[in-house]
Amino acid sequence: MRTYKMTISYDGTRYQGWQRQATTDNTIQHILEWTLGRMVGYRVQIDGSGRTDGGVHARGQVASVVLSKLYDVDDLKDALNRSLPEDIRIIRIELARNGFHARKSAKGKKYEYYIDCREKPDVFSRKYCYHYPVDLDIEAMRDAAEYLIGTNDFASFTDNKDKKDTIRKIYSIKIVRAGDKVRITYYGSGFLYHMVRILTGTLIEVGAGKRDGSRLPFVISAKDRSLAGFLAPAKGLFLRKVYY
Repeated sequence: MRTYKMTISYDGTRYQGWQRQATTDNTIQHILEWTLGRMVGYRVQIDGSGRTDGGVHARGQVASVVLSKLYDVDDLKDALNRSLPEDIRIIRIELARNGFHARKSAKGKKYEYYIDCREKPDVFSRKYCYHYPVDLDIEAMRDAAEYLIGTNDFASFTDNKDKKDTIRKIYSIKIVRAGDKVRITYYGSGFLYHMVRILTGTLIEVGAGKRDGSRLPFVISAKDRSLAGFLAPAKGLFLRKVYY
């Protein structure tokens, strides 16, 4: 038995997220498992580094799979890419140590969120940016982001009310403007359900003058989802990289 590490890129627009579901086959995980299983001749289980919601994209999702024998990784990658839909691509396959698990072995993740602030959305990036036609105050957003750095209980920034372990560490949040577009990059130990999108909605509200960024310590300490910002749309979010 050999363990393989796969780095995957996908456009999540038409999928119901990463994780397989009982009610639909239209997930990234199911399609990968079905495609690889058909190639090797038996059912496989592919474990991702984490879930991405329906409509969320990935430039560097990582998954692990155990197969019964040694394959040439380049041949395996090429064969998979020939069979997968054009909006899912295997970037790289590597042999991994036995016991490697894409989720359990992960040390950190980087996400990027894209916002288009022009009056009308850019024709060519409209599926991959959140159109928010307001001249955002980037400095106010950067100042507010400082309150989110470090180890905190982020219960106010998740839509999973039953999650008990809500402590996460954010290493950095970088906010960059390029013309009429804004990119927010989050790097942390891990993120809760909807956490990046809620953080983004909160920072957008600060940039739009709808929220006082200096009040974020109170929002964090309250552990109350209703006090944080709106849930930013999925289409602007990309899983950029997973760290091991």
